[in-house]
Amino acid sequence: MKPKILLVEDDPDLGMVLKQYLEFSDFEVNWIANPEEILKSKKQIDQYQLAILDVMLPVIDGFELSKEIRKTSDIPFLFLTAKGQSIDRILGLKLGADDYITKPCEPEELILRIKNILKRNQSSTKLIIKLGNYSFIPSQFQLLFQNETIQLTEKESELLLLLSKNNQKIINRKEILETLWGENDYFLGRSLDVFMTRLRKYFQKDERIKFDSVRGIGFKVEFPKF
Repeated sequence: MKPKILLVEDDPDLGMVLKQYLEFSDFEVNWIANPEEILKSKKQIDQYQLAILDVMLPVIDGFELSKEIRKTSDIPFLFLTAKGQSIDRILGLKLGADDYITKPCEPEELILRIKNILKRNQSSTKLIIKLGNYSFIPSQFQLLFQNETIQLTEKESELLLLLSKNNQKIINRKEILETLWGENDYFLGRSLDVFMTRLRKYFQKDERIKFDSVRGIGFKVEFPKF
């Protein structure tokens, strides 16, 4: 079965090109130019495996659209935009986007990024990981502690999954950035620090769990081994 992609792009020329290229690359694509159509049928979002959202949309921009989608769906998404300002990029990542691509972009690069997102999403399906007194469910982006459920963003979940796989090992910042975002730069590094701070707070109720920064290298996270 072909992965289904939701493409929200108001530029008719670019929308047609992307739709054709994605379909040529063996994806099923529903291209929508008006974001209001998405708001009217949010219950149908979960039929897709990924959403590509243009930031500069009429009526409601891609950032606001992603917030609305997140209210009813955990679908992974990436932003596609002509904007190159770092503040827009950081905002997009803070909203839980899986990637952020500036236009014009090479279609081959877009395809690779989409496949990486889908691969990461599929690899975490039905997996439950014990992290100290917490239970982590990557496919649902949930962290459980006793009767409490912490709802993670997609990116927080992917970062936590990567850290859990490297339990009690030093992991390089560059490796994290390139694995989760596909590139290593200063602004993404700042965003990574924000995500690490959030994760530290989530795990405060188990004192055995430690999130340490290794100066000049990266991070070392220690979850107790049973």
